[in-house]
Amino acid sequence: MSDWLSRITIKPDVCHGKPTIRGLRYPVEWLLEMLSSGMTVEQILADYEDLEREDILAALAYAARISQVKRIVLTPA
Repeated sequence: MSDWLSRITIKPDVCHGKPTIRGLRYPVEWLLEMLSSGMTVEQILADYEDLEREDILAALAYAARISQVKRIVLTPA
């Protein structure tokens, strides 16, 4: 999916600057939580008619990209 980045928007005045889907106030993290809870793409699309299949794929591509870190260093609390 080459245009996933165009579907993810980050604006300070929308959802406190969190990455959202096309500025629609659907945070990427919320969409990923719905998928990880077991909802299918079809269920999400049925419940939220302004979302498109490409939006969900963009959220997954975004998550894959930001998870590509060299290492994670844990610090004591």
